Amino acid sequence: MLPTENRLRRREDFATAVRRGRRAGRPLLVVHLRSGATDPHVTGENAPPPRAGFVVSKAVGGAVVRTAVKRRLRHLVRERLALLPPGSLVVVRALPGSGDADHEQLARDLDAALQRLLGGGAR
Repeated sequence: MLPTENRLRRREDFATAVRRGRRAGRPLLVVHLRSGATDPHVTGENAPPPRAGFVVSKAVGGAVVRTAVKRRLRHLVRERLALLPPGSLVVVRALPGSGDADHEQLARDLDAALQRLLGGGAR
């Protein structure tokens, strides 16, 4: 489970990450990253933590499959929060093949997408 301070909840935040962030597509998922976005809702001098949200549509599968995919993705992103810059917004959109994928396949695609977005890898 993602800690509360690392969850993306507002529709505006999802829209900001998707529309103004960079995108990296993989066979099982698409990752949108808005680096260093400041959150006007958070008060204080400290840098805001990175936040992540997930989009899993009905094209992925039924409710049980979608929930399983969301849980896997949340677990994977939680392990990678330290890689994300402070204040960044991340949206992970699962594609239809992710319902049949195992944990390792999702991890491989997530790592490749994040590496491309953070490391500026070749397109």
